Amino acid sequence: MDGAAISAAELTSLGDRIGHGLQRLPGRDRLPGYLAPAGLFTIAGVLFAEQVEADYLVLEAGMGGGSDEVSIFPALVVAIAEIFAEHVGVLGDTPVEIAQEKASVVSSQTKAVVSLPQQPSVREAIEMVVRQKANLKLDVLDAGALPAELLPPSYGRWNAELGCAAASTMVSLLGRESPAPGDLQRVLESVRLPGRLSHHVVPDSETEVYIDSAISRAGIATALTMAHQRWDTIDHVLLCLPDHKDVEGAIIELADYPVTFVRLSDAHFSFTKALPNEWPIVDEEEITPTFLSGLGKRVLSLGTVFFSGMMLNVLNAPTERLFVP
Repeated sequence: MDGAAISAAELTSLGDRIGHGLQRLPGRDRLPGYLAPAGLFTIAGVLFAEQVEADYLVLEAGMGGGSDEVSIFPALVVAIAEIFAEHVGVLGDTPVEIAQEKASVVSSQTKAVVSLPQQPSVREAIEMVVRQKANLKLDVLDAGALPAELLPPSYGRWNAELGCAAASTMVSLLGRESPAPGDLQRVLESVRLPGRLSHHVVPDSETEVYIDSAISRAGIATALTMAHQRWDTIDHVLLCLPDHKDVEGAIIELADYPVTFVRLSDAHFSFTKALPNEWPIVDEEEITPTFLSGLGKRVLSLGTVFFSGMMLNVLNAPTERLFVP
């Protein structure tokens, strides 16, 4: 809320409300169902927004679009980041099919759809869905409207600028006044994104850790480039990619680095793909400050947002505020 995380007590209260609601659903004895973590937090966020009478609600899909819990709440504005071959076999078998599924979050109540530049076939697929569901023209972002120094480094700046464009469109559609340039600059300068090319120090140690939630070969290549801009050398790479991420691309990109692969304990994640024989494999419970400091003084951590969150917790990194309004 306004850039700050809600309290633990508020989150517990929301969890209790959702739990009671689930028990009241008909047929729970026959079909208990499953509420994924992303869906749980989405619903908790919507309940909290309603509780505090928030002016705006920003929802991020957990996975997909039309099949994701966010589609329950019709969006006035939809922002679509770059679509690539992620969750293949789950959302679709090709980037085009994945694009169609993600774009299906658009509804008849949607008034604008803003997208980053896409591959031609992907753009065509998005345009078709947007036209069919909302009779709208896709607005492709022309980046560069905001100064680079106000945006996150590297590829994160495109998503950040997309978010700003979507917010500006929302304000305009609602007929509300845009923020003054000085206020916008102040808020953007305050943004901190832990786990997105963020730098940390292991407690009581000289070891530095650079954390990025890269899940594709291109993302990992970018993270390596950014890490080398900060450090002369990378002593070790920690990698955590379940089977549905780009494990093959990661192996290619990290061929010249010492790597330790981390497996998560949650049964929801599968780790069965073949890895290089020289890569040690550890379980998440083994990742401690002492373990990290033993890897060297310059450690790059790569993997899913879930893993990045675990790493931030191990490092006791501040994550309670993302921006100052």
